[in-house]
Amino acid sequence: MSELNLKAVYKTFGDSEIIKGIDLDVDDGQFVVFVGPSGCGKSTLLRMIAGLEDVTSGEIIIGGKKVNDLPPVKRGIAMVFQSYALYPHMTVFENIAFPLRVERLPNDQVKERVARASKVLQLDARLEQRPGTLSGGQRQRVAIGRAIVREPGIFLFDEPLSNLDAALRAEMRIELMDLHKKLGSTMVYVTHDQVEAMTMADKIVVLNAGRIEQVGSPLELYHQPQNKFVAGFIGSPTMNFIAGTCTAAEPGRVTLDLPSFGKMVMNRTAPALVGQPVTVGVRPEHLKLGAGEFTLDITPKLIEHLGIHTVIYANLKGGESFVSLFEGDTDATEGQPLQMSFSLAQVHLFDKDGLTVA
Repeated sequence: MSELNLKAVYKTFGDSEIIKGIDLDVDDGQFVVFVGPSGCGKSTLLRMIAGLEDVTSGEIIIGGKKVNDLPPVKRGIAMVFQSYALYPHMTVFENIAFPLRVERLPNDQVKERVARASKVLQLDARLEQRPGTLSGGQRQRVAIGRAIVREPGIFLFDEPLSNLDAALRAEMRIELMDLHKKLGSTMVYVTHDQVEAMTMADKIVVLNAGRIEQVGSPLELYHQPQNKFVAGFIGSPTMNFIAGTCTAAEPGRVTLDLPSFGKMVMNRTAPALVGQPVTVGVRPEHLKLGAGEFTLDITPKLIEHLGIHTVIYANLKGGESFVSLFEGDTDATEGQPLQMSFSLAQVHLFDKDGLTVA
């Protein structure tokens, strides 16, 4: 079994606290993605799991065994880095076989494991080539193959697709998801790209400033963010935030004064909000053209026609930037007023501390 458990894990560099008490359970066979902005600590946390960084305090447990003091080779993990880190003078076969050569495995076992890995990764025809003759996606598959042959309990991926172009990234995402299904192994994947997180993960861990903001499935984080940070980080384009004040509360509803929108009445029970600043969140893709339950007029300042959808950028009268996303093409024109609307059932409400008001 290859469960991963982190218990009160901290990491400091001098006076700087980078990881601030992480508790996390990863089940056997799960595909878990660490996501967050640059500098949030996700790669540091992955390197601690791998044994490439020491743990200041707390426990890292793999397969029921505490591994804090074990070297990487003894942890039952294999890591794939952002850089392919291939040996240019070696063939694809020898690059994949390298960790097995280091372990001094018999040659017949090396050939068997490399053959299995190359078949899974569709590299059979490339085994006698050198990395310089391969595409970026093929090189990344070689790096993954080098991890597969070790037959680890847990695979660790540190932004492995960031060096690829957009088309290859999409292709490799599919290949990694297919690989996970074939191997059934536990995988922990680090990325700053929330699209990768949403499409690949069984479970997403959203990190911010060394702490976990929320853990859940992609759709849980999208539909039920626990705070404003998660709501703004998950979803592309990012959620629109409009500041205001709660002016009244009754059982089952609150009344908001939003300088950019006017009066809004929402179905919430939150008497403590009265007189407090609040933030309303509206996802760009939840907007519709024309009048609706809550209607507003905006003047587009920039329109992106992308074929499959249209993105409209505007500024509200309160100064907030406002983004809307519509399927296909629209007749909108830059500088010409446009009416759009949204359903209040899809609106998110956050209190003065940025926490979701359910």
